[in-house]
Amino acid sequence: MNTTPDDESTTEGGEGWSEDMELAPFHPRDVEETEPDDDRPGERLQKVLARAGVGSRRVSEDMIDQGRISVNGKVVRVQGMRIDPATAVIAVDGRRIDIKNDKVTYAMNKPFGVITAMSDDRNRPTVGDMMGDLATGLVHVGRLDQDTEGLLLLTTDGELAHRLAHPSYEVKKTYLAQVSGSIGRDLVRRVRAGVELEDGPVKVDSFQVVDTHAGQSVVEVVLHEGRKHIVRRLLAEVGLPVNRLTRTAVGPIDLARMRTGTIRKLTRTEVGALHELVGL
Repeated sequence: MNTTPDDESTTEGGEGWSEDMELAPFHPRDVEETEPDDDRPGERLQKVLARAGVGSRRVSEDMIDQGRISVNGKVVRVQGMRIDPATAVIAVDGRRIDIKNDKVTYAMNKPFGVITAMSDDRNRPTVGDMMGDLATGLVHVGRLDQDTEGLLLLTTDGELAHRLAHPSYEVKKTYLAQVSGSIGRDLVRRVRAGVELEDGPVKVDSFQVVDTHAGQSVVEVVLHEGRKHIVRRLLAEVGLPVNRLTRTAVGPIDLARMRTGTIRKLTRTEVGALHELVGL
């Protein structure tokens, strides 16, 4: 199994905080508290932040003093606040973080020919085979056809998987399709206006020509529905049969530089962004 490094040392939430506890500066006050805890319900915010990997408790306290931490949409200004980690929504520098560390989500660059299933009674290669020992408890978020490549999310969080895949949450998926021939402006306008298929109309969120070369074109299609073979059927309907199809993004998560067949664990910031996208 090929994997890419699980680098959680940087985030998009601003400089000065780390998701890797070993990178947070040590301070004498970072030792375990020795004074007896009071009887108030909940858990101290700085301890929750430290356990989530935002930084040591001392660093977390400094961030609270700087007004960089918010809970349930309100900036925290005092030390010692208590929260319920099961329900609180915490953000650092305006970016939500995942504090529920009992679940895990992976991104895979699924190769051509691999079945989107955790196992197969016909012994065809599956994403479950690719995950190996990591597969326990994982479910795949939606499906990619056997002959479609690209980004597939897998998670142990069943509710997250359900919401990301359910059409009512309108999570956008981005695809690159290689098709034969060149594409005129009229055809672009036709696709953007909506195309009628045998099972109903399909409306794209975005459609653009990325490249044309040697009788081939590459188009980017963004849409938020997941009917079977929807991208291939849409393009075939307008006279653009697909030669190769790759999904490059699901919501805020994209392939970036992931090579075919590689797997990486999403960072807490990325998981938090997915939670925010579907209202978790």
